[in-house]
Amino acid sequence: VPVEKLSDTPAEIGIDVGIKSFCLDSEANQIQNPKHLEKSLKLLRRRQRSLSRKKKGSRRRNKARILVAKAHEKVVNQRKDFLHKVANLYIKAYNTIYVEDLNIKGMIRNRYLSRSIADSSWGMFFNLLSYKAAEAGRTVVKVTPNGTSQICSGCGEKVPKSLSVRVHQCPFCKLVLDRDHNASLNILRLGQSLQALSTERVFA
Repeated sequence: VPVEKLSDTPAEIGIDVGIKSFCLDSEANQIQNPKHLEKSLKLLRRRQRSLSRKKKGSRRRNKARILVAKAHEKVVNQRKDFLHKVANLYIKAYNTIYVEDLNIKGMIRNRYLSRSIADSSWGMFFNLLSYKAAEAGRTVVKVTPNGTSQICSGCGEKVPKSLSVRVHQCPFCKLVLDRDHNASLNILRLGQSLQALSTERVFA
């Protein structure tokens, strides 16, 4: 769905994408992850098993194949609809949107997270943000993801934490907030510092 040309706004925001929640931004807005594939896995597996039991070349096998394809198509359409809505939400409200320049292909190699990352479709989301931004006269800026979760957004000190630690607790300035909110604040400030150094607009 095309985004109409929007009026100017100075509003800027940093977005940290995730798995537990789809994203959490620098204004503490959290969008839950609908996990369309995960919710459809039982149906997909049941239809896939039914397909595998049908005789090759038979009418019943062809019917079962169509049912599998329709189940996959439903997941794809649900995902696209969700991503369009989220992208439009941010494009309409903010002039400059900062996101991480993630190596998604590399992250998908993690066998424990690959399905969840693929289901979240971060790459598609970033692409949608970029072309919708271009249509609406907005700017999307990608920043390096190094350290955004480990640096305290309050004082700038490094606070190491594993992926399982969901709350940022700084022993230096005593700041306590959601790990992803802390990351989104760092993404915002890193992006703003890049913009201050250069007027070049960066699109995905």
